[in-house]
Amino acid sequence: MKIRPARLQQGDTVGLVNLSSPLKTESLGDKLALLDELGLKYKLGNTVQDYEGYLAGTDEERIKDFHQMIVDPEVKAVFLVTGGYGVSRIIDKISYPLIEDNPKIIWGFSDVTALHTQVNEFANLVTFHGPMMSSPKGELDTLSKKMYQQLFQPIEIQYTESISPLTTVIPGVVRGELTGGNLNRIVSTLGTKFEIDVRDKILLLEDIGETIEQIDLMMNQLRLSRKLELAAGFVIADFNMPDDTYSYEDVLKVIEGYLKPFNKPVLAGFKIGHCAPNIAIPLGVDVILDADEKTLRILPGVE
Repeated sequence: MKIRPARLQQGDTVGLVNLSSPLKTESLGDKLALLDELGLKYKLGNTVQDYEGYLAGTDEERIKDFHQMIVDPEVKAVFLVTGGYGVSRIIDKISYPLIEDNPKIIWGFSDVTALHTQVNEFANLVTFHGPMMSSPKGELDTLSKKMYQQLFQPIEIQYTESISPLTTVIPGVVRGELTGGNLNRIVSTLGTKFEIDVRDKILLLEDIGETIEQIDLMMNQLRLSRKLELAAGFVIADFNMPDDTYSYEDVLKVIEGYLKPFNKPVLAGFKIGHCAPNIAIPLGVDVILDADEKTLRILPGVE
């Protein structure tokens, strides 16, 4: 079992940092308003400001910002404020022993997948795949906001068709540790010492803006690297396509073609990722994936 971080209490302080693309500071108000609504205080890292270019500071600045929040005894959780690009540049420079010695909630998604997989593996810590405190259009929807409550008390999440329609791609029932996230970021680590460990685990996949050909290419890379063979099951979440040429059903046909030969349980249609709602879930905990009954049961992520 991985370490589960301590739950939050009303009045706790969270640290806001940016390890990826620059933040547009006009969106900061929506993020801080949510923290106020949750009854949390906050500290802003040095990377939470406007930057020119495609990164929120140098690699050294972003690593320092993150490490400072990890060791700060006042900070009980670290929220990543944006996605985009940048985490993969620093995964070999982050101190995972430091994180393991100071376990606390780490929250974010998209580009943060590169951080989740490494912290789960090298710091033995449960992390949280969840929205960045606001949407591109401003305030988060009600259900996405509600998912932050899992940080305040141990909650077992049961994802059923009451949240969104689900599709059984391959039937079956399996239990295992949940891992994964953004398909592009997962594939980008293959062939390195930081490639994702999926052995006997349930692999979550989501993405945005990828063409059907790119999705096919990335699924093939997972096949060639034996990740599809080694995983125990698959949770297929949202794939926000760049145009109307192909549908989600077209994506599922591609994915089914790669997964069917392995005959592992596959359930699709989860509103997890670049979508509304964006259902937040812990990574590194055990789940029960029932593709027959169309349910995903997820153990709590906090102590």
